[in-house]
Amino acid sequence: MSSQSVSLQTKTPKNNKASESAPKKKQLPQNWSGTLRKIWSYCSVHKGLLALIFLMVLISSSLGLLGPYLLGVAIDRFVVSPHSDGLIRLLLLLAGTYVLFSLSSWLQNYWMIGVAQKTVYAMREDLFRQLHRLPISFFAKRQHGELMSRLTNDIDNVSQTLNSSFIQIISSLFTFTGMIILMLWLSPLLTLITVVIIPIMYFGMKWITARTSKYFKEQQQNLGELNGFVEETLSGQSIVKVFSREEQMTEIFLEKAQKLKVSGYWAQTYSGFIPKLMNGLTNASFGVIAIVGGMLVMHDIISIGIVVTFSEYARQFIRPLNDLANQFNTFLSAIAGAERVFEVLEEKGEINDEQDAIELPEMRGEIVFSDVAFSYNQQVQTLRDVKFRVAPGETLALVGPTGAGKSTIVQLLSRFYDADHGQIFIDGHDITSIQRANLRRHMGFVLQDSFLFQGTIRDNIRYGRLDATDSEVQQAAISANAHAFIMKLPLQYDTMLKQDGSGISQGQKQLMSIARAILADPSILILDEATSSIDTITELKIQEALFRLMKGRTSIVIAHRLNTIQQADQILVVDKGTIIEKGSHDSLLQQKGFYYGLFHNQFNEEPA
Repeated sequence: MSSQSVSLQTKTPKNNKASESAPKKKQLPQNWSGTLRKIWSYCSVHKGLLALIFLMVLISSSLGLLGPYLLGVAIDRFVVSPHSDGLIRLLLLLAGTYVLFSLSSWLQNYWMIGVAQKTVYAMREDLFRQLHRLPISFFAKRQHGELMSRLTNDIDNVSQTLNSSFIQIISSLFTFTGMIILMLWLSPLLTLITVVIIPIMYFGMKWITARTSKYFKEQQQNLGELNGFVEETLSGQSIVKVFSREEQMTEIFLEKAQKLKVSGYWAQTYSGFIPKLMNGLTNASFGVIAIVGGMLVMHDIISIGIVVTFSEYARQFIRPLNDLANQFNTFLSAIAGAERVFEVLEEKGEINDEQDAIELPEMRGEIVFSDVAFSYNQQVQTLRDVKFRVAPGETLALVGPTGAGKSTIVQLLSRFYDADHGQIFIDGHDITSIQRANLRRHMGFVLQDSFLFQGTIRDNIRYGRLDATDSEVQQAAISANAHAFIMKLPLQYDTMLKQDGSGISQGQKQLMSIARAILADPSILILDEATSSIDTITELKIQEALFRLMKGRTSIVIAHRLNTIQQADQILVVDKGTIIEKGSHDSLLQQKGFYYGLFHNQFNEEPA
């Protein structure tokens, strides 16, 4: 919400609408050739099918050129100087030409759709897999909706271009080349008149594209930001209503929508000049060809049939260029979208495990932090000289003010981040020498905000261990005190949960999270405010389930409710990134330090 709060403070004044609608200069997209090469790396997997598509494009383009020529022959032979010899044969040949043209066109489109869908499927798969390879820090800096826009909207733009624009571009190039050859053969003079429009078109397109490409890039960026904001607003709708921020959020939305409108307006305005330019040049070309061609016929230099054929070729001469112009919007949008997709694909994933990284079949759960220091950025150090030891099976509690560094300790232990200095050991092994997947497989997490996936209750619990049987899932639910409420549901364990588990209470979600952790059977258990925001009765059920889960396991508990950690083997008091006190509950009270004051303030007692 920080970015949104800034927006509230820096809104453009309402009386400055002219500045809002003025085009803003943006950097041009990265070079197209690099992006096109990356797209080709996906398409080239289907080289055989692409070769057939190119063959069909060549055949259809050739047949498209043959039709007007046969029409001109028919006019000269059967209209200007009427006789019937060969008329039926020519009509059959003309009909066959157009039938084969239609068949080859259909085949090339049918096969290209298959290639396009397989290509974007592979891109979506790679992008989704890449999202799982990226470190937690990547997601902390980006809106989820903006990433979703890359996975959906941007790849859809690539799909649309491959489905429609790609064949039109190749067909237009083939048709244009063949047409130039035939036009030169029929009448070099008329050909010269026709191609005069090419430099006009070139400079016109250059002027337009120089202004269009940057706005398509900006349009895609603004669309991603708007999607991210909408997704965030919908997810936090209850907070919006509680604080009555509907108007403010609407104003922020309108600002972002205004940016999208402006970039889209200028992109479509400039690109809209392209078909208008093409149509104007086409009409001018027809007029000149009709006048000059008529004069040549009057002087018996060429026949009427050649003028008709040439006029058709002149129209088709403009058509491939017009097709390229009409597809340019889609092409630019696809390039901009593909760039955004490849930006994510080229992000560095989590640092690969060392080549000699080991896999621990079992863990006793001994944890040692040795002079650990860490910072999320170079300006502020989050942890300094953190050192402690947790024996196997012990419970360690972390307490302290918000932002003290408690959650960071857990994130370093699970290697969501790596320490800048110092070492962390599990069972005597430096965690950097342990495979990440293996390390995390031995850990179980019960967090403050329980996350459940859309699916059945059974599947959500089984997420802790995918090969668990139905009876093992049920036993885990019983151990977590979740079985009773599940059996009261209409479909019991087969009850479908909506996204994020909506439909059941927060306490029931937490019990299911505990059941999932029990089923995973971890060696090290992480509890991050697992009982916060829960009613007293449900808290007792959760506490009972947690004690059952923690038995025999090394546990790290982050807690603000000090009554939940009084039985911990040791308590670390963390403040401003350092451990300022250490000991059991009773020994910390006897020290009468930070923990002592925190405990008495929480229970509204006067310190002795």
